Amino acid sequence: MNIIDLFISELEREARRSRRALELVPDNRRTWKPHERSMEFGYLADMEATNPTMMAMILRQDQLDIAPPDGQRWERPHPATSAEYVAALEKAAAEARNALQETTEEHLQTHWKLLAGGRVVSDTPRHEMLRDTINHWAHHRGQMTVYLRLMGCTVPALYGPSADDNRFD
Repeated sequence: MNIIDLFISELEREARRSRRALELVPDNRRTWKPHERSMEFGYLADMEATNPTMMAMILRQDQLDIAPPDGQRWERPHPATSAEYVAALEKAAAEARNALQETTEEHLQTHWKLLAGGRVVSDTPRHEMLRDTINHWAHHRGQMTVYLRLMGCTVPALYGPSADDNRFD
């Protein structure tokens, strides 16, 4: 098995886990947050639904400026219902899957840059940035499940059972 196949397999597993969490997003809770310094639930769920888009960007672009000097940023969609979140995830995952299927092992060794305000904050091989992106996705999913619990919602099984869901898959 090559590294591309490994990334596709991991994308599928992580998308399935994100889908479980996004299916439980309650309506009308976009602005909820557990603390004044915490991010809003809706923003967190938006990131969870669209994270695979970053994988496609890493493979198809040479860089991304998350705070471009001209102010023109990539805007995430802002779903309102769990069904809309799941649809956004499916679209993002398909985009990432296609980008992975179109790339080469050699391309994964080339460098990709993350910028903020025109300043390079990361310049690493694409395969490392893909791994960091998947880890970042799981991190925010963990945050999201804590938010769900604090709002009194069901928490899905992700890497093993939760108090609400006994699945091990």
